[in-house]
Amino acid sequence: MQRQDFRCLHRLRVRWSEVDMQKIVFNAHYLSYADCAMTEYWRALAMPYEAGMRALGGEVYLKKASVEYHASARLDDLLDLGLRCARVGNSSLVFECGMFAGERLLAAVELVYVFADPATQTKRAVPPQLRAMIEHFEDGGEMVELRVGDWATLGRDATQLRMAVFVQEQGIDPAIELDEHDATAVHAVAYNRLAQPIATGRLLYAAPGDARIGRMAVDRVVRGQRWGRMVLDALVHAAQARGDAEVTLHAQRSAEGFYRRAGFEVQGEPFEEAGIAHITMRRVLS
Repeated sequence: MQRQDFRCLHRLRVRWSEVDMQKIVFNAHYLSYADCAMTEYWRALAMPYEAGMRALGGEVYLKKASVEYHASARLDDLLDLGLRCARVGNSSLVFECGMFAGERLLAAVELVYVFADPATQTKRAVPPQLRAMIEHFEDGGEMVELRVGDWATLGRDATQLRMAVFVQEQGIDPAIELDEHDATAVHAVAYNRLAQPIATGRLLYAAPGDARIGRMAVDRVVRGQRWGRMVLDALVHAAQARGDAEVTLHAQRSAEGFYRRAGFEVQGEPFEEAGIAHITMRRVLS
């Protein structure tokens, strides 16, 4: 078992509360680490776990867990947790988790889950959609489909995401979330392989040759998996395709680093918008 065997890798630092008097990780915590890796696996599949399982009509329940120890993890070690699906049976799913410090394997965990009815906890056949999603991921496939279009086509799904992120999560007044600009904007929505919307954004005309990107929103559960960057890149490409010379946006300060990594630069001083600290950012288009 090697790091390169895993497409899904999650980095974790060993904390003080997880070690014994010798500053070695207490053995039971390796199962907690495996559970963290399992959560990241669903995120890598672009599947918000609760909403995804509801759509699939079931739930996965742990049937068996086993740990093989090779070496000790210690306080402040950076561990890379790899997780892969080794087999999908009729109603079972077998996952393997490798825990590495650098290239050294410290522990290997096998997790056997059963897909079941959440009401009765009686097993069911693994849905074909879930089987196909896992196989596609393990084969190296792209887990989302990006659609770019108008409000009539994408508005319902964009609204669902924006209401969840801006209104429910951030407390923005719903009266100002949807506006007259939606009808004329170019919209982008990313969908997972269950056809669930997971990320969105829009592109406006600010002035001739000057575009503005806004309403960037990613489902809270699947953030950090580049879906937001995929939407942003698509909107920048749409601006380039129509001949815009530059694109600006009002970034929430917490997302400033995200936009910097996409080539945007800060313009001016911070300001407040909808009760949240923002900064204007700009990118010149070649």
